[in-house]
Amino acid sequence: MATLVADGPLAAVEQLPAVQIERTKTREHGDFACNVAMQLARLARRKPRDLAQALVQALPDDELVAKVEIAGPGFINFYLSDSAWHVQVVAAIEQEQQFGRCDAGLGVRVGVEYVSANPTGPLHVGHGRAAAIGDTLARLLDAAGWLVSREYYYNDAGVQIDNLALSVQARGRGINPDDAGWPEDGYRGEYIQKVADAYAAGERLQVDGKHVVGSGDFDDRDAVRAFAVAALRREQNDDLAAFGVNFDVYFLESSLYADGKVEETVRALGKAGHTYEKDGALWLRSTDFGDDKDRVMRKSDGNYTYFVPDVAYHLSKWQRGYARAITELGADHHGSLARVHAGTQAMEQGMPKGYPEYVLHQMVTVMRGGAEVKLGKRAGGYLTLRDLIEEVGRDATRYFLISRKSDSQLTFDIDLARAQSNDNPVYYIQYAHARICSLFRQAKEKQIRHDGQAGREQLSGLSDAQSVALMIEVSRYPEVVESAAEGLEPHTLATYLRELAAAFHTCYNAHPILPAPAAERDARLTLCLAVRQVLANGLDLLGMGAPEQM
Repeated sequence: MATLVADGPLAAVEQLPAVQIERTKTREHGDFACNVAMQLARLARRKPRDLAQALVQALPDDELVAKVEIAGPGFINFYLSDSAWHVQVVAAIEQEQQFGRCDAGLGVRVGVEYVSANPTGPLHVGHGRAAAIGDTLARLLDAAGWLVSREYYYNDAGVQIDNLALSVQARGRGINPDDAGWPEDGYRGEYIQKVADAYAAGERLQVDGKHVVGSGDFDDRDAVRAFAVAALRREQNDDLAAFGVNFDVYFLESSLYADGKVEETVRALGKAGHTYEKDGALWLRSTDFGDDKDRVMRKSDGNYTYFVPDVAYHLSKWQRGYARAITELGADHHGSLARVHAGTQAMEQGMPKGYPEYVLHQMVTVMRGGAEVKLGKRAGGYLTLRDLIEEVGRDATRYFLISRKSDSQLTFDIDLARAQSNDNPVYYIQYAHARICSLFRQAKEKQIRHDGQAGREQLSGLSDAQSVALMIEVSRYPEVVESAAEGLEPHTLATYLRELAAAFHTCYNAHPILPAPAAERDARLTLCLAVRQVLANGLDLLGMGAPEQM
């Protein structure tokens, strides 16, 4: 919102709506376009084109703007001078790793929670997609100026943990999944046998600074439960480390009960007047906050329903100073979001509406040789994240799992991910970076000196379509980072890097660099330095490497 000066073209309008200037889809309509004249025509009581003309006439001269045109019903199209792109090329070189970073978040604390898998088995490919999305979101938010805390929520309490303990007990007693006496909801993977064997052997585990030792006593279910959870937490941590994913906070669901947070939440909801008793159960008036029906909080048997600790957990986040809380979940959790939001609002603790924010991901289908891959080596019943990493590598796994919008179903083609061809986007992007590194090695071997200062001054000589298109792609990077962080859409960065690589390869193939005259060569090498920096910065935000050789 802005107030205009009295003699401006909109002097009669006290306040303006937000004005957006966006890149055009084709340069035929300029480099940037704005529809502000059409937004304000009614308020200003003027025809859109007349208002657009007045606004254009009021613009100051700027050497970075070549011309401004009015199109259609009142669009204002901006055509930038080539020097505008040169400025961004130089900025990418000078700012190095800082290029593309901004302070949009103003250092405000944001907690990003992701993966949060139950410690009942190895991480599967769906968890891998959550890890790739969540970790990249955290990196993007950090680059956009937020103070980010990465958090993993362990559901280490409840029925699924009891089933884990029962499964390990059964294996320890020699009972197999198809035998009589196997727990009805037991976990059948071979990893359960490995946990039982480790427990029987008295293995010592260290997880998050705590030691757990297997006693070998399979009659002590509490000891079996504690050991099994620790063993699978360690395995999941190893999987995530292999994936390049780390966390600042590991939060245990059990601590919400031990620290009284669940009871505190229930009291707060009751004090606010949003609970009632019915049929021996305690209910939340969640319909007051947009839910389709009221929800049971505490069942007649005294046990809490699963969404109550979720609400308590987000109260904990608020109390720990997270102005924003972002949770990455599988789309199958969609049904629980309304009741969690109802609970956070009903407590009246000052949490903003929509706290927490959710990013949901759809399922992943893994293909090899045209057929779906369902089974893995470790879990038996499903393909694990580690299986995929071992087959195609960490970088390819991360890129493919993040390459589509999170709420879209994703097909992971193992054959494509392993291919060393331009059809593989990972190879294509990383090869662009390696190709530039190779170019500078060749220049050194041939004793060709790159004059960086002359190269910057000679950028104006690169007026061919391919070079200008490449400079424009470089200039887009800061906008892509800020927009991806703001919209919680990390896939847009993956898409951008492929487009930048395509622009580079096209330019490289069209214009030989080292054989070119010195002035042109210096300019092209300077442009290559900027491209290399942006590729490295972008790959880092995706959690991927920028190889110098391939």
